Amino acid sequence: MRNNYFIVAILVFALFLSACNTKKQHSKDSDSPTIERPYLGQNPPGLIPELFAPDIIRTAHREAEAAFTPDLKEFYFRRRGGEYKNNSLVVIQYKNNRWTESVVPPIAGEPFISLDGKILYLGNKYRERTNSGLSEVKSLDAPFKDIPIMRLTVSAKGTYYFDEATETGTIRYSRLIDGKREKPLTVNIDMGEWNAHPFIAPDESYLIWDDQRESGYGGADLYISFRLQDGSWGAAINLGAQINTEFAEAYGSVSPDGKYFFFHRGFGGDKGDIFWVDAQIIEALRPKQ
Repeated sequence: MRNNYFIVAILVFALFLSACNTKKQHSKDSDSPTIERPYLGQNPPGLIPELFAPDIIRTAHREAEAAFTPDLKEFYFRRRGGEYKNNSLVVIQYKNNRWTESVVPPIAGEPFISLDGKILYLGNKYRERTNSGLSEVKSLDAPFKDIPIMRLTVSAKGTYYFDEATETGTIRYSRLIDGKREKPLTVNIDMGEWNAHPFIAPDESYLIWDDQRESGYGGADLYISFRLQDGSWGAAINLGAQINTEFAEAYGSVSPDGKYFFFHRGFGGDKGDIFWVDAQIIEALRPKQ
């Protein structure tokens, strides 16, 4: 009888240890980014910018340029510093109930994903999405393949908005008319000394870019211009002190669902992070017409 009590006691203790281990494992899984939620499982920000997914993508190096696929299950950005001697294109994908990071070779152009998710633009190059993944790297047709484009974004109408890696960083656009691409034209907006990395709204109602001018907060600042009723562009508007600081802000973009504004804040050298904020900050600046 005493032996039976002893055996029962051992079984109860074993069950207790098993329950504790299960509880610990459940807690660990819950705290890790394995839950299928958009935006890498992050709690959304308010009207004050916050670091984006610091426990997942932030390193001691430089992270910049946010690009989500329309289903929000793939997040592309660039990293530089440490083992990443040059800019590397990185993707975080939701696979097997977990967010997984990997490097996307062979080139690290500035990423922008088409509204239908079928094309990954990388400056004057691009890759198409196929059933087996991304296609090989392709070049845009002339004249774009010969233009030193850093960032190219595309509206719902198929209009290209892009910059050029020149001393003044000219921002240009090219519409798709009757299936043909028009000759690139310069965007008619009052811009500063150096302008780059444009983001065009899907409906082309506003354009965001980073700009350097004496009236800014320091380094590069993010500016926006809204389309007026007559089709022209309004004055350049600084996105304000919540976004722009003494550091360099750049690479502004809005999430595919229009809810959040992403941007990069650089601290010099290979140091910088990706921030996000509620996209209502954009609507607050829109002129009343």
